[in-house]
Amino acid sequence: MKELERDLGLPAVLAISIGAMVGSGIFILPGLALKMAGPAVILAYLLAGLLVLPAALSKSEMATAMPESGGTYLYIERGMGPLLGTIAGVGTWFSLTFKGALALIGGAPYLVLLFDLPVKPVALVAGFVLIVINIVGVKQTGRLQVAIVVVMLGALTWFAAGSATAVNPANYGDFFGSGIGGLLAATGFVYVSFAGVTKVASVAEEIENPDRNIPLGILGSLAFTTLLYVALVIVMVGVVPAEDMLGSNIPMALAAEETLASGGVIIVVIAAVIALISTANAGILSSSRYPLAMSRDSLAPPSFAEVSERFGTPVQAITITGGILLFMVAFVPIQEIAKLASAFKILVFVLINVALIAFREADLPGYEPSFHTPFYPIPQLFGIVGGIVLIPFMGVVPLAGAVVIVLGSLVWYSTYVRTQSDIEREGAMTDAIRRQLGQEAIDETEAVLADESSSDILVAVRENTPTEREPTLLAVAEAIATERGGTIRATRFDEVPDQVPLETARDRTISGDDSFEKRMAAFEETAEVPVEYGTATSHDTKHAIVNHADHHGMAGILLERRGEQHHAPLFGSDEGWIKRHTDCDVLEVEDRGLENVSRVSLLTDYGRGDATKLVVAAAIADAHDAEVELMTALDPSATEQKQRSTRDHLEEVGSRVSTPVSIEIVEAENAPSGLIEGTQDSDVVVTGSEPRELRGAIFGRPSDRIIAGTDATGVLVTPNGERPSFVRWFIGNRVF
Repeated sequence: MKELERDLGLPAVLAISIGAMVGSGIFILPGLALKMAGPAVILAYLLAGLLVLPAALSKSEMATAMPESGGTYLYIERGMGPLLGTIAGVGTWFSLTFKGALALIGGAPYLVLLFDLPVKPVALVAGFVLIVINIVGVKQTGRLQVAIVVVMLGALTWFAAGSATAVNPANYGDFFGSGIGGLLAATGFVYVSFAGVTKVASVAEEIENPDRNIPLGILGSLAFTTLLYVALVIVMVGVVPAEDMLGSNIPMALAAEETLASGGVIIVVIAAVIALISTANAGILSSSRYPLAMSRDSLAPPSFAEVSERFGTPVQAITITGGILLFMVAFVPIQEIAKLASAFKILVFVLINVALIAFREADLPGYEPSFHTPFYPIPQLFGIVGGIVLIPFMGVVPLAGAVVIVLGSLVWYSTYVRTQSDIEREGAMTDAIRRQLGQEAIDETEAVLADESSSDILVAVRENTPTEREPTLLAVAEAIATERGGTIRATRFDEVPDQVPLETARDRTISGDDSFEKRMAAFEETAEVPVEYGTATSHDTKHAIVNHADHHGMAGILLERRGEQHHAPLFGSDEGWIKRHTDCDVLEVEDRGLENVSRVSLLTDYGRGDATKLVVAAAIADAHDAEVELMTALDPSATEQKQRSTRDHLEEVGSRVSTPVSIEIVEAENAPSGLIEGTQDSDVVVTGSEPRELRGAIFGRPSDRIIAGTDATGVLVTPNGERPSFVRWFIGNRVF
């Protein structure tokens, strides 16, 4: 395969980056932004540059780690996976397309200063011509780009030098008259002025000494352009009366007319036309490559990646991009185009900062940048928060546009991208989250195993607990108490109506059936741990169980689980109430016998509670000289990285106990069904409770389906009386 030559030095890199930025941001937007912020528009450009800096730092680092051709979307897709890669690709595509439309609709007024022509038709014709040029394959060369930048900067220097002495200080009066809201609105509005700062990363394969030239090119051009913008806006605001400049689409021409001779005005206008046409052409060129790149990654239809044999260009990608651009020029006001372009660029730059954090935290072996962002992660957090703060100040249209793009991308991902069989990539963020949750699970396991506090177990026998199930409840409690050096308190809880005095009911119970005490006495004689037993009478059993456990300092409550529980009760259950109101671990045991136990299957979900489940499973296994099988389910389409990470994590968890441990990863599109099948040869199944009863009431609880679907004794574990965090449980089930 032919490789690209690395022949772009630092001057070319600076020229590409500066040329990608200096255009509509200074020739069109200052007058529109002045209407929002007043003279504080000067600070708006400075603040926008500062908010772009974190993304520039992030992309500089990622470009030195992955110096390959591709757009912003490439880094986000690799860092955060196909889902956010889809959002970033679509968002960047629209942002660059809108920027091209902005350059056309904003450049036409400069052109008609030289020729008496209607603005919108001129913009549409220019856009059509540029689309055709891109299709037939006429390309800008590096020398042409440098020449354009030199001419443009020369004209701007002419303007600044000739106008600085004409500044009227009175024009800066009432500097903050529009308040912080106006300043932030203007900052978001001009954000798109810096959109091209990271463009050089897309040609990283062609840059010589990329470790040095990419960061210097990106950061140097950003610093230069920010100072240039601020200086030029200071001059424009200072020389043009506010009433003339407010809302103007040609602020540079107005400023030149105030201070320069006719020749100078013509030079400035020509420079503006050249710069804006160049920006529009670059916008079509670069934005049309996003459908192409996404198509190659199976995030868009294959037709977008088709290259014309005649022209050697992606005709379909250019055509659809050009169609969107012409629609924007024809029907959308220039101010809204600028806002939409900025909003999407803010969104993408926020994702770039998140992607950098993902790469750093994932600690991937292949991620070895030569440039590292200083003071990480402070700049990235500043960029993320700053971008999120700006969008609401930009008005309803850009906010709605950003929401529509995100929702549309999510729908596209769900209906198209996920159907592509070759989408098996994961982002670095997924790996980072998996590592974090996995380490938290390991830390929790070690903490639980090292805990030497009381492990006393309350076996709560309720009135409707069948006598024949008591031995299994006691056997499980004995196994845990033996393993943890605890004791057993077996208590039968009798419930009487509210109108019956407790003393009367208690006397009747004491003088009546004493078979429970006899059974417990027999158990005490053979038990290997201290046993206490008795009865408790109350008007509400669930309250009595919680109070009893609290009064006697129990560490765990063990209850019988009823086989008919396939859905959580819509209005809650006694078991759910107990879990919410106790500080004890709660174990629910579905008795199907404990004879000839050789395999105890522990179903893991990497949420809160796996450590407690491991203690329970290991205790039961040790009591029967059995093996613990750590089992989880993965979708057959799970990536190789996900499978490897899951197995490595299970092996690390299993190494924390002395009990023999095996690993079983079940491949199943439906996890509960796969786990039911996987536990058919198990003697005991230990699993955890789901985080929300309402969801279980409507859809059924997976743990109930699993326990009901196997022939093994089931143990449902809820640690510390708390339901696992829904967010933690949800994320854990997605990344593992």
